[in-house]
Amino acid sequence: MHPQIPGYLLVLESTLRPIVVAIALSLIWMGAARMDAPRRTRYTTAGAMSAVLLVWLAAAQYLGSANAYFASTETSVPTILFGLLIPLIAAAVAFRISENVTSLVSAIPLSWIVAAQIYRVGGGIFLVLWADGRLPWQFALPAGIGDVATGCFAVVVAGLLARNAAGARRAAYAWCLFGIADLVVAVTMGALTSPGPVHLLALEAPNLLISSYPLVMVPTFAVPLALILHGLALWRLQRETVPSGWLAMA
Repeated sequence: MHPQIPGYLLVLESTLRPIVVAIALSLIWMGAARMDAPRRTRYTTAGAMSAVLLVWLAAAQYLGSANAYFASTETSVPTILFGLLIPLIAAAVAFRISENVTSLVSAIPLSWIVAAQIYRVGGGIFLVLWADGRLPWQFALPAGIGDVATGCFAVVVAGLLARNAAGARRAAYAWCLFGIADLVVAVTMGALTSPGPVHLLALEAPNLLISSYPLVMVPTFAVPLALILHGLALWRLQRETVPSGWLAMA
């Protein structure tokens, strides 16, 4: 049985989705403008990355609206895991094998990579849905509070990085680890409260909304994107703090 989708959720998701996509595209094209490469290479790389992003979005929307990820006790492996893991694996492979992708990402200001996750404040909708009796507290409270905190502190940390303030990089490391931990907890609690092989919590009122469209766009698009951004931020922090002698030896 599919849950009833409240109208305010539809409005919020349809408003946030283009904002998140615009943020991601802006990062790509900002990197292209600053990338140390011929003009054709820069914009070909950015165009390809933009196309992949939009195809990913369209696929997530199509599969989500077709209930391909809807939680069920009949499946041994939750299909939503594929929607979460495949984009992460694809991003890691592309980053590993493509020098152009690596070069473009390296050209994006670190402060902007961090600030991009301001969209995480949209996770406050989990708290609204919990207050409305539509999500179990075991999932909604940690996911909602963690997302709002991550989104708010993204702006603070980005400001510190932009000013090259004392302790800015330590703050960025701490923010990244907190943001990743929040996502891991949210995904874990989502699994534990939804129908499936690991459904141990919220048995009387299972978490059906998170695998229903449009909220399913969170674990299949917003969460992987956030993890990719965290990964890029950590890579940049590690890369830019390695002594130049070590880089020359690499």
